[in-house]
Amino acid sequence: MSTTDLRIADLRQAMRRHKLDACIVPSADPHLSEYLPARWQGRRWLSGFNGSVGTLVVTADFAGLWVDSRYWVQAEAQLAGTGVQLMKIALATTPGHVDWLATQLKTGSRVAVDGAVLGLAAFRGLSAALAPAGIELSLGTDLLDEVWADRPGLPEASVYEHAAPYACESRAERLARVRAAMRDKGADVHLICTLDDIAWLFNLRGADVNYNPVFVAHALIGMDHATLFVADGKIDDTLRARLAADGVDLAAYTDIVPALGSLHTDQTLLIDPARVTCGVFQAMDPAVPRVEAINPSTLFKSRKTEAELAHVREAMAQDGAALAEFFAWFEAASGRERITELTIDEKITAARARRPNYVCPSFATIAGFNANGAMPHYRATEAEHAVIEGDGLLLIDSGGQYLGGTTDITRVVAVGTPNADQKVDFTLVLKGMIALSRASFPRGTPSPMLDAIARAPIWAGGAEYGHGTGHGVGYFLNVHEGPQVISYRAQPGPHTAMEPGMITSNEPGIYRPGRWGVRIENLVANRSWLEGELGEFLCFETLTLCPIDTRCIERSLLRADEIAWLDDYHRTVRERVAPLVDGAALDWLLSRTEPLGA
Repeated sequence: MSTTDLRIADLRQAMRRHKLDACIVPSADPHLSEYLPARWQGRRWLSGFNGSVGTLVVTADFAGLWVDSRYWVQAEAQLAGTGVQLMKIALATTPGHVDWLATQLKTGSRVAVDGAVLGLAAFRGLSAALAPAGIELSLGTDLLDEVWADRPGLPEASVYEHAAPYACESRAERLARVRAAMRDKGADVHLICTLDDIAWLFNLRGADVNYNPVFVAHALIGMDHATLFVADGKIDDTLRARLAADGVDLAAYTDIVPALGSLHTDQTLLIDPARVTCGVFQAMDPAVPRVEAINPSTLFKSRKTEAELAHVREAMAQDGAALAEFFAWFEAASGRERITELTIDEKITAARARRPNYVCPSFATIAGFNANGAMPHYRATEAEHAVIEGDGLLLIDSGGQYLGGTTDITRVVAVGTPNADQKVDFTLVLKGMIALSRASFPRGTPSPMLDAIARAPIWAGGAEYGHGTGHGVGYFLNVHEGPQVISYRAQPGPHTAMEPGMITSNEPGIYRPGRWGVRIENLVANRSWLEGELGEFLCFETLTLCPIDTRCIERSLLRADEIAWLDDYHRTVRERVAPLVDGAALDWLLSRTEPLGA
């Protein structure tokens, strides 16, 4: 039996002990994070699938992993021989795991899921589907604790202060803004569980997960004081005193449950049902009045200030300089040195590390050559990776965390000579990226509505892609940040309104399974463009500074105005990055920013 078989067999024994018919293991922690601390990597530990998103369901005679199209190829390979069945989300023949449970289980069945990691909104949807079928949910048992003998404990990395000049508002100012929003909603107390909201509000950073500089904590905000629930030893005495001066007390991480249970019925609590788990929700006295609304901090931190945007521009220039150094090395070494996808990650990270105020990567570098580039979330490993040789396309999606901003960029570059079909795909994607870059739109437009602007040239070419076109990006915080998202599959709503200062990725793509993938990504910021009698309009400022490989372009597919946009972009890249590089990197930069329209 494989390791996965043995672990799922142990899980089934635990299910029998508790008289459970099914167990759901989501990709989640008590803070509903995207990147999980090791303690909550249960889905990965059980199934062997290491993608960032997926839901495992286990019954007495079935184990299935539900993933979307970004992970189909990866999951198929990693689940082979494990006995876990790949369940492809968005195929008409494959229901979601909730519908599957509702139709496959008998009346009276019991389904376990750890309430501590199940989002409140997800719990409500699950209950609504299972209750009419007479299926009971069991939320109080964490089966992983029974079967995962060497399960990691809570992360222990220290918490530190994000200080001026890069922290552009004081902790007191941010607390005051949140409290004003609480008063507007009639709330006396506010619970925050999402780690990036907590880090932003308190001007603190940590290293409890890879790539995102956050730390595991909960927070309760009152009108004249706040409590930060964090594990002992993570905050030193000096920082504790600075927090206390701003009216912030510290409590043990596990004390959040009794603290919620002790809230008085004359206090109105503000919670965000999309950003808390049903575990903490059920710790409260149901008699405590509640207001449900999006966390005010989620909206506030999405709208970067002018001071923050100035720091982001500096970080983008430094990031562009690092990339110029990397690509200069890559083109000089190609055909002369053995280069693999792993080498790309090593070299690009080293180039960023030489830049001022660099902290760490903002996500795991994706370097995919030819067929591997067709998997949007591909990750090269020591066991499986490609050597970069011959002809084709190399897709590199990478980013860095800097004290003054977070970067995320995808470039596709020619290796040898790309073929005609590859050039067509590249150019269609470029047309989509340019179209969105040049868009203007009324302030408050729901972000999902912008998706078709980028997709229109790709659709016109008879192609489509399975991921969203854009996600919000934090300020030295999470590389994937809400509330805005540019995707027609997302639900438009008031919280998705595009507002000045938001930073969003612009990353259309085309993927040919088994052959190649193309994705071109810049980060853009919402800027005021026009205000008149018909309203206020926004446009995008492109922040990312790195040449786009014109060797991959089929020029006949570009209009004159698209070529003009590209030449203007390259002129800006040259002006901003050239002062930061010299030698081979400068030579490469000058070469790759030559006008296409010349």
